[in-house]
Amino acid sequence: MQFLIEKISGLRINWNKRALTEDDFYRLCKRFRITVQEMPLSVSGFYYCMKKRHFIAIDSKLAPQKKMFVMFHEFAHFLMHAPDNGVTANFHGVGKKTRKECEADVFAACAQIPRTWIESRSEQEMLDEGIDAESLRQRFQIYSTFHI
Repeated sequence: MQFLIEKISGLRINWNKRALTEDDFYRLCKRFRITVQEMPLSVSGFYYCMKKRHFIAIDSKLAPQKKMFVMFHEFAHFLMHAPDNGVTANFHGVGKKTRKECEADVFAACAQIPRTWIESRSEQEMLDEGIDAESLRQRFQIYSTFHI
């Protein structure tokens, strides 16, 4: 996880200090020249690289909170798992949970529910703000396991 934190700190986006927004996601993608495509998909989303160009595809049918999670999950694959060459694709929610998938989930969960919220708000306050119980459970697990 230390690698994750070091890599993210260089972005200067207040990750895990404030909830990141869709605007933050698109600014990051613009900064790194990642093409984002929203369209109906049979998976939630995926990151892929082809001919040294980076792409993130997001299912246009996702609910807003799920969409945000998938956006930052796929961005995490670019940030931490981008290939040096060749073609690759990472599909959100397809296949078994690998180390890379867990890292991308941690990045996305902390982007949506920052540590500052975990330390300063009650669970009920966050539920009242519209955060779903499963996302909150996952985020508390990350906090207790990795202290981030």
